[in-house]
Parts: sequence; structure tokens; C-alpha cells
Amino acid sequence: MNERELRELISAVRARRVSRRAFLHKMVGLGLTAPFATQLLAYAGLAQTAPPSDYKPTKAGGGGTLKALFWQGATLLNPHFAVGTKDQEGARIFYEPLAAWDPDGNLIPVLAAELPDVENGGIAADGMSVTWKLKKGVQWHDGRPFTADDVVFNWEYAADPATAATTIGDYKDAKVEKVDPLTVRVRFDKPTPFWTRMFVGGTGMIVPKHLFEGYKGANSREAQGNLKPVGTGPYRFVEFKPGDLVRGERNPNYHVPNRPYFDTIEMKGGGDAVSAARAVIQTGEYDYAWNMQVEDEILSRLENAGNAKGRAEMVVSRAMEHIQLNNTDPWTEVDGERSSLKTTHPLLSDAAVRQALRLLVDRASVEKYIYGRTGVATGNFLNNPERYVSTNTTWEFNIDKANRLLDEAGWKRGPDGIRAKDGKKLKFVFQTSINAPRQKTQAIVKQACQKAGIDIELKSITASVYFSSDVANPDTARKFYADLQMFTTGTPSVPDPERFMQQFVSWEVASKDNKWQGMNSTRWRNEEYDKNFLNAQSELDPVKRAALFIKMNDLVVNEIAVTPVLNRRWVAVMSNKLKATLSGWDNDFWNLKDWHREA
Repeated sequence: MNERELRELISAVRARRVSRRAFLHKMVGLGLTAPFATQLLAYAGLAQTAPPSDYKPTKAGGGGTLKALFWQGATLLNPHFAVGTKDQEGARIFYEPLAAWDPDGNLIPVLAAELPDVENGGIAADGMSVTWKLKKGVQWHDGRPFTADDVVFNWEYAADPATAATTIGDYKDAKVEKVDPLTVRVRFDKPTPFWTRMFVGGTGMIVPKHLFEGYKGANSREAQGNLKPVGTGPYRFVEFKPGDLVRGERNPNYHVPNRPYFDTIEMKGGGDAVSAARAVIQTGEYDYAWNMQVEDEILSRLENAGNAKGRAEMVVSRAMEHIQLNNTDPWTEVDGERSSLKTTHPLLSDAAVRQALRLLVDRASVEKYIYGRTGVATGNFLNNPERYVSTNTTWEFNIDKANRLLDEAGWKRGPDGIRAKDGKKLKFVFQTSINAPRQKTQAIVKQACQKAGIDIELKSITASVYFSSDVANPDTARKFYADLQMFTTGTPSVPDPERFMQQFVSWEVASKDNKWQGMNSTRWRNEEYDKNFLNAQSELDPVKRAALFIKMNDLVVNEIAVTPVLNRRWVAVMSNKLKATLSGWDNDFWNLKDWHREA
């Protein structure tokens, strides 16, 4: 389908000669996904209708306690400082964005009165501004009104480099202005197709101006609200023990009628994914457990037991289990900083070494024997929506080829079997968070590397430490004080890939200067990548924009900034009686207000 035919079809939808459902079906048949097709309609000014809710309760409260188990406990509750989804989920209990993403990639209003589009004047035809109208009558948990001032403040707060917010990349390239007490306008300095990066989803949660305005900038970490949130969400804060427990109680003044159903919520942290799965499916001690990075064999065995009290839920996502290669030297300190941009890695700067390491990852075995239906082996970093998936890359597992590459590059085996060159041995520290699938994946990689004369020291770090935002902690993934590291990124990730691919731009390098909050932990920098990313930020043609992201994927893969392993399905487990809808494009708690138990 060419551009003219696409525009004619969209016009037919506008004239109601073709239904939205028929349009989506045709786009999926052409290789697009529902979220991407939905965005085409949204940008064309065809506002989507909210899907019908299956919420059954007729009044708020009465549901007792919702018990959620997170084997990575939240370490803070300020969404602008969240490192990983466990912090976002903890914050999402109390805070809300202007809009959220449903499982089909539809945008659903939360604190917004309506969604911006071209027809209602919310989206400027030139892509230079977006206007949000806010919901009336929303109150913060302390009774203060939610207004446009709060939205403008969140932009000021996150965009200030001294605040060192993890969300700065989403807010720094715009200007937000108050139109009236319930209207804000976001202005861009160039056409911006990804206008939903601000105030939407996991990075779009709004914190109250009246409690944080004294903590914008250098003293941002001193705010009491970082640990004691006052939000607009369905639950009010009761208690927080970092890494252990988050407790909330029903918000009696919540702005949605008859919600929430549960009287209290407990988000318990700690343990491991397998024990969390058992606590829901086998014992029924908990209603829900998050991020089931568990061998599929174990999940299936628990589900198929005669007394199973729960089940696994899986949704398509952009989540990427991948291995990062450090482009800097983690063992040399410069000006009080390891993995400094003033250094280069003494071994991984050799292209042959990077290529050999990529050949030594047995993705097929990781998929077959560890992840099963919960992960798909891939050589691409960007895997969803399908419109953005490159067909230019390949992957293979080949120990013989890896050995030949290293031989040709002059890496000779010593008496101990370990290769060396110019007095440097091929020895690496490979770190990840503690959980069984990752440890088993590490073992598979180590075994293959041994056969190629590469010595791998495995390091496993408690998840709450590894994904912490604590600037004093040397073992965080953002500091990356190791040669190689592995984790999943892209959970959650919105349908548009801009934020996801932002993690490789040069200005997002995690460093001492930004308190290691930058998204780019590999420290990989590439001028061509930066140029493609900047062009994609202002390209309104969806076909041309997709091509730019495919180029970015190919650069990351071919330059071996990372080695993709699996595109993971987002997996959670929940009680058979719990009604909760997961989205692969947003936090699990994206619609927490609608969670309830069936009788």
C-alpha cells in the first residue's frame, strides 16, 4: 500500500465508510501491529473510543486487601527517579499520568478530560504543539486541587538537569505552558510525532507542585515525598519500607465512581520469581506476582497441578533480554569515576573480540530450555511493533567461527587455555541480577566462551541493589562496573519506539555528572546513530520514521553495542479470581483502579 492509498483509506474511516476495526485488520494484514495502526488514526485526528470496562463492582471498597508480590521491591516512590519498572509500579499505586496505554496500544485518558487529536484542536497540524484538557474535580490525597500548575511544574522539575530525574530525556526538549487552570499546552521546537512521551504512561506520572516545588534542582533527593507520596491515584499512602513493603489504603475521594474495589493494597518485595509464582499459583497466599522471569517448565507445572489457585498471563511486549558490552574501562578510575568516558575498554575495543562474544551466545538453547513460550530468540534489539523490525540482521551460534576470528586477530591461547595479546588476557566479569533464568543463561554463555579461550567470571547481584538509583551503590546497572552485563529493558515500553531507542544516544550516557541516571549504560556513542535519532524525532511521515528506527537498530546490532538474546513476553501470575488486565505497553498497575475479584 502506497502513501496515497493509505490516506484514502484513512479518509474512508473518517467518513465512516470503513470501520476502525476493518482498518486495523487491514493494517495488521500488511505487517503493522494494532498499536501502530491505532497511532496512524490518532495522528489523522480520528479519536479512539475507550474500550468497554469489565469492572463489575457497583460500589467502591469491600474487597479486602489486594496482595501483590514483587521479587524486586520498590526502592523509592518518586516516578521521576524510578530505575526499572519496580519503582514505577510502586509509584503508580499513588500517582497517575494524564493518559495510559491499554493492551492494544490505545491511549486511555486518566487525568486528562479527553485525548488530544487534530479534530478537537489538541494536536497542531504542523506537529509543533499538543494541548491537554484536564479532568475537573480531581484532588490530591491531601485535599488540594489538581490543576494545570501541577502539570507545568512536573515539566520544570524533570527538565532541570540539577534534579537528575531519570525522566529528563522525555521532558527537556519541550516547553509547557498554562492556558487556564485546567488546560496546558506543550510546545516543541520542531515537528514532534512522539508527543505522548510526556505525561503519559510509566514516565508520565504527575507529582504535586505544592509538595515538591521546594525540591526542584540540587536538593531533589531530600524531598519527603520521595518516600511518602501524595498522589491522585486510587490508593493513599500508608507505609513504605524500601526494598520490602509498600502499603496503601482506598482513596475515598477518588475521581472515578465506584473505584477502587480493594480496601487496601500491599506490594511486598523480596524473594525470587519462582517463589513468587508458587505463592500465587500453588499456595494462593498472594493475588498477583509481577515479572515472572521463570523457566516456562516451572510455570506450566504449577498451572497444571490439580489444585492450582492461579494462572500465568502473557502479553506481547518490546522487552529485550540482552547483554551489554562496556565501551569504557570499568577497572580504571578517572576523577573519582570508573567506567568513565575518558577511558576506552582495553579488550572490548577490539572488534574481533566483540564479534566473537556475539557468536558465543546460544540463543536457541536459552529459548528452548529456559524461557519456552515466554521468550523468542532474536538478533534484533527493536522487535515490536512489527513495522519497526529490521530484516537486515542475522544471528548465529558458532564456536568454531569465534575461534577463527580470535586467531586471526592475534589472540593466542596460553598454557592455561586463556587467550592473550600484548600482555592482556581475555578475562571478563559478567554481571546480572539474581534470578534462575539469568544465572542459567550466564552459565550457557560462560561454557561457550571457555571453548573459545575466554575466561568469564560470573557476578550475581541482588535485584533491589542492581536496579537501585542509589548514587552511593557501586553495583547498579547504570554504573556498570563490569565488562559485560545482562538484564531486560523495555518494560514497559510505549508503542512508539523513540523512548526505547533513546538509551543509545550519546547525551544519555550514565555518568557521575548526571548521578548515573542517564539511560545509556553501555557508554556506546555513534554520530550516525545520534543523527538518525534526531531526524526520527521530527519525522511526521510514519514510513520514513520507521526506516530511521530500523537503521538505528542495525547500528546497535552491527556495532555490537549490545548482543540481543530474547524478545520477552511480559509475564505475570494472578489468582484465578482476580480480574486484572495487563498491557505490554504500560505498567502492570496502569488500570489498578479496575482490579477486582470475581465472586
